[in-house]
Amino acid sequence: MKQTAVQWLIEQFWNNEGMLTSKKLEQAKEMEKDQIIIAYDNGWETGSYYPEKYYNETYGGNKW
Repeated sequence: MKQTAVQWLIEQFWNNEGMLTSKKLEQAKEMEKDQIIIAYDNGWETGSYYPEKYYNETYGGNKW
């Protein structure tokens, strides 16, 4: 399963003893933007978009 931008950022936070750089924050923002674009594109191509289904299939629901 892929990670959401938030999951990735939390992992970075814990791996770096509670510290985040501005570079890590910018990376998370870019990841989120890319994930939103991909989700939109997937829905547009199929003609029937089910956001919760896409999220669960791509990111495995609410796994922390």
